[in-house]
Amino acid sequence: MSITVIIPVYNEEASISACLTSLQGQALQATEVIVVDDGSVDHTVEIVKRFKVKLFRQNHQGPGAARNLGAKKAKGNILIFVDADMTFATDFIEKLTAPIRRDGKTPGVFNTAEYVSNFDNPWARCWNLNQNLTTNRRMNPKSIHDVRDFRAITKKEFEKVGGFSLTGYTDSRTLSEKLGYLPTPVKGAISYHANPASLSEVFVQARWIGRRSTRFGPFGKLINLIRYSLPVSIIVGLIKGVFYQQVGFFLFKVVYDLGFFIGIITGLTGATAK
Repeated sequence: MSITVIIPVYNEEASISACLTSLQGQALQATEVIVVDDGSVDHTVEIVKRFKVKLFRQNHQGPGAARNLGAKKAKGNILIFVDADMTFATDFIEKLTAPIRRDGKTPGVFNTAEYVSNFDNPWARCWNLNQNLTTNRRMNPKSIHDVRDFRAITKKEFEKVGGFSLTGYTDSRTLSEKLGYLPTPVKGAISYHANPASLSEVFVQARWIGRRSTRFGPFGKLINLIRYSLPVSIIVGLIKGVFYQQVGFFLFKVVYDLGFFIGIITGLTGATAK
């Protein structure tokens, strides 16, 4: 079965070269690698052009729209979705797609072995601690069977539901919602993913996350306005900072929650989540 790797990029000049280099070193090579530029204004496009990949461009619409465009252009019958700030073990593609290629009965998978690539950075560590993850794993092993994000899926299944819904931060979860089943977990397919490495990155990412839809709609957003308000941030930041013995966590928590809070307000005003 042929394989297409799809990468949405938006101002990723600091990380895209490492990602594409890592894909070049795979034991099982993808049939094609598609990069979809989502309106970058830095040097991302110039860097991508140095690699033997297919490049498509669109106005800034968010990663969901970029992935959908990449899937539309893909020739492979297995689609792999990765981010620009990811790198991979040399057997990543081989092990990730093995269940799909082996029996034809597994339509989609995700890899359970994903690690923080910049865990030595204090803000990247705080990002994990904020999710109660005390190691460099990006995923809580206890939550593996609740994961809704497909890392790889057959193009046939992807097209059956029209691809990703454009919901902003949660767009990668919409395939499982529309298909009515979860991806199959795959062990041993190792990937590395960078967490935000500065307070400005933390703020921007948290603001984007804050725009996401909630289970209880506007009422859920109102609850989150309380959860991420400054008084709560100060209390939680102090308690968790002491508990984890992480000096910078208090500042991280205040910045993260401020970004999340602003994201909620932006979402309530009807701004587009990108």
